Amino acid sequence: MDCTLSELTETVQAAGAPAYRARQIHEWIYRKYARAFAEMTNLPQAMRAELAAQTTLMPLEPIARRVSKAGDTQKVLFQLPDGETVEAVLMLYNRRRTLCISSQAGCAMGCTFCATAQGGLRRNLTGGEIVAQVLFFARYLHDAGEKPKMRVKRPTTVTNIVLMGMGEPLHNYDSVWNAIRRLTAADGFGLGARHITLSTVGLTPMIDRMADEGIQVNLAVSLHAPNNPLRSKLVPLSRRYPVDELLASVRRYIAKTNRRVTFEYALMRDVNDSPALAEDLADKLRGILCHVNLIPLNPIPDSPFQPTSDRDTERFAEVLRAGGISTTVRIRRGIEIDAGCGQLRHSAAA
Repeated sequence: MDCTLSELTETVQAAGAPAYRARQIHEWIYRKYARAFAEMTNLPQAMRAELAAQTTLMPLEPIARRVSKAGDTQKVLFQLPDGETVEAVLMLYNRRRTLCISSQAGCAMGCTFCATAQGGLRRNLTGGEIVAQVLFFARYLHDAGEKPKMRVKRPTTVTNIVLMGMGEPLHNYDSVWNAIRRLTAADGFGLGARHITLSTVGLTPMIDRMADEGIQVNLAVSLHAPNNPLRSKLVPLSRRYPVDELLASVRRYIAKTNRRVTFEYALMRDVNDSPALAEDLADKLRGILCHVNLIPLNPIPDSPFQPTSDRDTERFAEVLRAGGISTTVRIRRGIEIDAGCGQLRHSAAA
């Protein structure tokens, strides 16, 4: 799973097979979503056996799987070959089939309200392990008979991917961009770049680097507070990259890419949800080509951080809109199946 087409071609030719065999294997992986080399029936049987013995086609094993009562959200906990675990979520909307995938096993950013942060960083995922999450759900959506049942007519396809699962994508930069290139490549998974969103807590040097990649994925910045004293309590990285420095990197990103940036803001009761903070946020963001996505917090048991009420959420949104900031409230999904980042992994380990 970690081979590009060119690398796969080199491997196949080194084994004495013609180059076109690599293209056949590549098609089985990215177009037909093969589960095993045995399914690749246009390859010689001996070659299939050798590939199965020497390489890994699917590096993820699903060990827990939950579907919401509404049938619109499915969360899977995967075990990696070394025993580490990561999560991914499939969310169904009227026209979209959106995947939320992970980039690391755990996370080093230490955000105080996040379930993933409680376990720290275990390791980075490889590009192949990131792509494998997408292929797992692509296979599910493609196969009308595969369980579990959800509220979706199959066969259908993945329409959107968000790198908003476990981990900080820009802290695993090379593997994440390796995966993005394969997911957007015409001879790979073939998803349009504008259907992929990368979410970061604000590694400003990596935002600058991302601006030069030339692939028009969407950038989302997890802000959560308009001032540095408060944000530093919620997002420790803000002590290294303060709010004003982060916003400056976003402005540079927009100037280079002409792309609108989304700011994510998880609302927490009596922490960051006051009208005064909403006014401060509007002042900070005014003049930036952006959109604010207000996120009802997925609560962690026994955590001091709890969701803002629906009334106060709407009040916060109204203040931002009155200040000229484009704002929406994210639809909450999968509360009863631990769909928040890191929650299923945390509950499985408890």
